[in-house]
Amino acid sequence: MPDPSTYRPAAGTIPDAPGVYKFRDPGGRVIYVGKAKSLRSRLNSYFADVSSLHPRTRQMVTTAGGVEWTVVSTEVEALQLEYNWIKEFDPRFNVRYRDDKSYPVLAATLHEDFPRLHVYRGPRRKGVRYFGPYAHAWAIRETLDLLLRVFPARTCSKGVFRRHGQIGRPCLLGYIGKCSAPCVGRVDQDEHRAIVEDFCDFLSGKTDAMVRRLEKEMAAAAEELEFERAARLRDDIGALKRAMEKQAVVLGDGTDADVVAFSFDDLEAAVQVFHVRGGRVRGQRGWVIDRIDDGDEQSAVASLVDRFLSQFYGDQVDSEESTDGSPVPREVLVPELPADAEAVADWLGGLRGGKVALRVPQRGDKRALMETVERNAKEAFTQHKLRRAGDLTARSAALQQLQDDLGLDTAPLRIECVDISHHQGTDVVGSLVVFEDGLARKSEYRRFALREAATEGDVASIAEVVRRRFAKYRDGAPEQAEPGTPPGAPPGIDPDTGKPKRFAYPPNLLVVDGAGPQANAAADVLADLGITDVAVIGIAKRLEEIWLPADPDPVILARNSEAMYLMQRVRDESHRFAIGYHRQKRSKNLLTSALDDIPGLGQGRRAVLIKHFGSLKRLRAASLEEIGGVPGIGPGTAQAVHSALAGEAPARGKAEEQQ
Repeated sequence: MPDPSTYRPAAGTIPDAPGVYKFRDPGGRVIYVGKAKSLRSRLNSYFADVSSLHPRTRQMVTTAGGVEWTVVSTEVEALQLEYNWIKEFDPRFNVRYRDDKSYPVLAATLHEDFPRLHVYRGPRRKGVRYFGPYAHAWAIRETLDLLLRVFPARTCSKGVFRRHGQIGRPCLLGYIGKCSAPCVGRVDQDEHRAIVEDFCDFLSGKTDAMVRRLEKEMAAAAEELEFERAARLRDDIGALKRAMEKQAVVLGDGTDADVVAFSFDDLEAAVQVFHVRGGRVRGQRGWVIDRIDDGDEQSAVASLVDRFLSQFYGDQVDSEESTDGSPVPREVLVPELPADAEAVADWLGGLRGGKVALRVPQRGDKRALMETVERNAKEAFTQHKLRRAGDLTARSAALQQLQDDLGLDTAPLRIECVDISHHQGTDVVGSLVVFEDGLARKSEYRRFALREAATEGDVASIAEVVRRRFAKYRDGAPEQAEPGTPPGAPPGIDPDTGKPKRFAYPPNLLVVDGAGPQANAAADVLADLGITDVAVIGIAKRLEEIWLPADPDPVILARNSEAMYLMQRVRDESHRFAIGYHRQKRSKNLLTSALDDIPGLGQGRRAVLIKHFGSLKRLRAASLEEIGGVPGIGPGTAQAVHSALAGEAPARGKAEEQQ
């Protein structure tokens, strides 16, 4: 494995200017391409302490055998050169925004004498107009079937078109009015092209003008007593409106925009793009990619936006891929602007041949649409993480990989994970989740309200949870079985119910949310209790590192391995369970504290009110009669509670707004 210090450029030789750089492996192959405002600042960041780098960046610099750079005059030139080099060299460590499938589009072959409408997948060609992409081919066929009665254009292949021209009879679509039958001369070349161009205009967003024109023709036909033609136009208008209803209006001003959002962790990111044309969503795309930290100081979201814009639109222009006209819309809405936003906007404008606005929506319809795209990105990321959870083969592979990577005696068929949640040291709670055979066993989840170590930090809190959980297991061990247990009864089974006791079985693997100190604390507790058959690890949130007790270096699981996916699921489930309990406990404590100083309201009555209303917000909103109707609360006490909460509501509400 190459050492980055062996190929680090000499001090002062890297120019402090914008440019593009390439990392090459010892064989000379380009493995990474990047751009920078300042080559000196960016490249020096790669040669910092290797252990402090992002895992993917660390792998890249230890794989490379050299670095070289090219100085340019502007950031726009750097963007263009970076994209060209990525396309030319296809570096393995650069993220490529390629679909995991080929999305279908609706193609209109305008370069042919008699243009054809059809579903298409594959590389883009000159002279063909594309609409989409669509998520499913059936969506295109459904829309096309609706519109053919209004725009009866040719949809058949060249062979079918030629054959029906030779026999002099149209196909079935020609007989039922869904094709103008240019093959047999019912319309000439110019008339058929006009039909196809009207179809393209309609899909391009010129819907209102088309409907108004047909309505005028319908009215004129009715005035001339051509009722059959008027009825046919009426049906055509209905078909157009049904097609329009399938594409909901999301931006009332008819904006052409792409809306981009991300959901990510330290290793991967999910990207979602909504293509909006004429105010309507015309298509949607999504990717899940590996993240790489290129050493820039900008935020993670800004870095993702920067990489996405330069590669996605460059690929679209090169492939002539377009939802309508130029592949670059007039406006691109992003969650955060990249550091070189002006340069990126100028570069996109050059691709479009006109000005492109790069914006972060703050309010109104555009902000609401951005939130929708963000929800889709989060859902896609969640599905990506869980996509193999139900696969028995994948779960078995994950458990086997954990056994091999962690050096366990057996596969960890039962995994328990401990997490701590609190708010600035208050309302400290712990969670314990259980996974058996790689699947969550929610009936055995446990939560802990921490008392002893609540003010001593996460390490002490984890130690308390582990001590309380395994004290139960130790007390139920066979050598300390309860009196009256029948001889030969299975350990851990309640003799009365025949069901397992709480905490009766130990895990093969105990996971704690944290790094070395947390893992050491859990291992020390198990040693004090005399439990030696449970393996302990800690999983750090930031880089998904696995820490073994008393080991100075972490274990790094492969990012795309089944073992890593399983560890992420276990950790995330424990975190979710802990946060839910913390929020519930904190809400009750807020209600209790608000009732502490009310005269005549003791602990018992406070508990009754808490159980009845559930939250402080509901109790504040309750009327005097509703409070008085709670069992055990008399009229005087109800009046005191109502007056006290009504008097404090404005002040407390103001304080909450300030928070």
